[in-house]
Amino acid sequence: MNIKSTDREDFKLIYDQNYELLMQVVIHIVYDIDIAEDLTQEAFERFYVKNMSFPSEDDARYWLLRVAKNLALNYVRRNKREAEMVEKVKKIPAFHKGGKEGAEESIRSERIEEVRRAIESLPEHLRLAIQLKEFSGLDYKAIGRVLGISETNVKVRIHRARKKLEEILGKEARDVY
Repeated sequence: MNIKSTDREDFKLIYDQNYELLMQVVIHIVYDIDIAEDLTQEAFERFYVKNMSFPSEDDARYWLLRVAKNLALNYVRRNKREAEMVEKVKKIPAFHKGGKEGAEESIRSERIEEVRRAIESLPEHLRLAIQLKEFSGLDYKAIGRVLGISETNVKVRIHRARKKLEEILGKEARDVY
């Protein structure tokens, strides 16, 4: 099946099948739903404007995933200082319910933030591999296609990322996966 990016039916098919996946990938890079939506839409705009043909739906999906990933990474790089300011604002304590439930929610929120910071501290090649595996539901082969590396290399990167996260977070990191 040949997919033409400017064909209305092909575009709708690819959009409907891949929007959620692209959002998952992008949101775990930029950590902002509004920005993720904008970048995902930009990826689809580029898909349409390029007027490209793909031999299959999978090829179109992997092209879109690469574009969305690169848009997200470029956004993060360009806006690093701004992102740091947003992080400072996010760390302002929010009003929590009193009692045991509030304390448990606070601990859970702190743990999620700790894991997120640990993932962000990984080298980019390890961070992208683990984000794609854990947050997008892609298999190793698909991740390899998105990153332009072999399936074996994907497995190695994910293994190294998990080991590095264990070092950063301590033995409790095993419970995260």
